[in-house]
Amino acid sequence: MSGPTLVVELAEPVSPAGMRRFRALMEGISSRCEERRPGHFDVQVPVERLGIGSGQEEGERLLPDPLLGGLPDPGLAALVGFDPRRDHPHRPFDVYLMGPGVGDEDVFEAEHADTPEVPAVLGFTPTHAVNVSAACNRAVDHVATALLTAAVMDVIGGVAWAELRAEQVPLVGLPGLVGLTDEEWPDALGSAVFLRAWAAQPGFRLVK
Repeated sequence: MSGPTLVVELAEPVSPAGMRRFRALMEGISSRCEERRPGHFDVQVPVERLGIGSGQEEGERLLPDPLLGGLPDPGLAALVGFDPRRDHPHRPFDVYLMGPGVGDEDVFEAEHADTPEVPAVLGFTPTHAVNVSAACNRAVDHVATALLTAAVMDVIGGVAWAELRAEQVPLVGLPGLVGLTDEEWPDALGSAVFLRAWAAQPGFRLVK
C-alpha cells in the first residue's frame, strides 16, 4: 500500500460476535468488499460514508462530520470537504486482522518486535491487531484512514497506534489520548475519540 496506515492494538483475539460486527461494517461501509480470508478485507469506501463532505479540491482541508461524534467545533464550519463529483469518491483500503491463528502472523510479529514501550503505555501486551492501510496518498486518504480506523474500533474495540512526525507531537493533547511512547519521536496511542478529534485538525496528515 502506498498511502497512510494505522494499527489497532487488541488485548485479546476478536470474538466470533466481534468478527460478525467487523464483517458487517466492512460490507456495509464499502461499495466493493472482497474478503480474502476471514478478517482480511480489500475494500473501496465511498467518502460520504465516512462523513467527509463535499466541495474539496486537492490540498484543501477536509470536513469529517457524522463520524466526529459531536465534538466541540472550534472552526470546523470554515472547513470544506471532498467533492466526489470532481475526484474519485471510492477510496481503496486493505483492512486486515493479524496475529496468531488468524493470519499475517509474520507482519504482526515484525511490527511489534522492536516496540517494547507500546505495551507499557497500553497497559497490556497486544495479542492481535488490525492494520488499516490506504492504497492512495492524497489528503482525503489520510482523513479517511483515521475515520475508517475509528469505525473499526467502534465494533471491535482496541487502541489505535499512530506514528508521529516531530512537529505533530505538541498537537496530540486531544480527547481520548492514551499516551505517547517515550522516544525521541514518539508514537501516539489513543481511542476512536482521539482519532476523530485529530482528524478534525486543520492540515491533518498521518505518517505513511
